[in-house]
Amino acid sequence: MRGGLSPGIFKKTSLWFQRARAALLDQIPCAQGCSHCCRGIFPVTVLDQNEIQRGLRVLQPMQRRAILQRARAQVKMMERAAPRLGRTRFIDQWADGDVDALAERFADLDCPALQSDGSCGLYAFRPLTCRSMGIPHEAGGLVEGACAIQTAVPLIRLSQFYREEEERLVREEASHLARLRAQKAIEGEELFIPYAFLPE
Repeated sequence: MRGGLSPGIFKKTSLWFQRARAALLDQIPCAQGCSHCCRGIFPVTVLDQNEIQRGLRVLQPMQRRAILQRARAQVKMMERAAPRLGRTRFIDQWADGDVDALAERFADLDCPALQSDGSCGLYAFRPLTCRSMGIPHEAGGLVEGACAIQTAVPLIRLSQFYREEEERLVREEASHLARLRAQKAIEGEELFIPYAFLPE
């Protein structure tokens, strides 16, 4: 991450998604223009925030201003609903139920980077969760769709090889996060997506 460079975990996660999607015979419905998972607030990490900030710096000024304006408006709404966000943007210490309740309340908010044509204004700098979204989850031996749209299509189980690679990526992300927090003395590592667009 020296010199503002993006950690390789972002590229590795994108490549994992491409290979996992091919292994699923392209049976997942995610495609350009589908923005179902680009709505609602969800937690991202300070690692994702760094990547988003890197992307904002290379945007045209008008596009950057529009994204920041949407993010600021969303943050104001969220802080009215949850005043403790005004004291700290970090949600590491929140109970899962509190995170879920606020996420449900703002489930219809578009991501600040979502464009009117359904594309992402920061696609090359999107968070890790966005890069891996669409691959079905497994829980208790059952395969579950990654979003509501996937419930309408047959789901194929991803091979153990790709699940193990996914676990390695999770561990690598944790290692990057630990280093970043130590370098910057950051008090937390998780925040809701609109906050990641705002300067620290």
